[in-house]
Amino acid sequence: MKVYTKTGDKGTTALFGGTRVPKDHARIESYGTVDELNSHIGLIRDQDMNAHYKEILIEIQDRLFTVGAILATPPDKEVKKNGELRLKNLGIIDTDIELLENEIDAMEEALPPMTHFVLPGGHTTVSYCHIARCVCRRAERLAVHLSHNEPVAEIAIQYLNRLSDYLFVLARKLSHDLKADEVQWIPRK
Repeated sequence: MKVYTKTGDKGTTALFGGTRVPKDHARIESYGTVDELNSHIGLIRDQDMNAHYKEILIEIQDRLFTVGAILATPPDKEVKKNGELRLKNLGIIDTDIELLENEIDAMEEALPPMTHFVLPGGHTTVSYCHIARCVCRRAERLAVHLSHNEPVAEIAIQYLNRLSDYLFVLARKLSHDLKADEVQWIPRK
């Protein structure tokens, strides 16, 4: 099988189920941004850090493939002609969100309370987390935008929302672990 198909040469691409849409369609923007996020998380995972964080990041990357598949499947193509679900055995479930919440809670126990906004930076790994957090927020906004016009599984949007929180707290925890400077933004008086 060749990597190039030439089917997208005129600016369209196929969703799961075969429906062709323009490459700038809201559905493509949405799952394309989830793919971009997944790549950023891979970059974070490639950094020198606690093995537990790497395990969680692998789990997150797996879940992001699922979120992408959900977003790439138009509602009218969720069921195949034979009656079988197109994304059989795929989905985001409550325990996926609970995992992120539990990880956030555990990391926050080891951190001092926040008193101001945190400026991104202090260490390359921390900066990668903040970039991923911003891409995650964009993915969430695009999924919400898509949901205004087409049905989107609410749990996929919830997962992206919680994931951005996780990435923010991971950035803070890595700042702490790496003894990096966490600079808090203080408004001018």
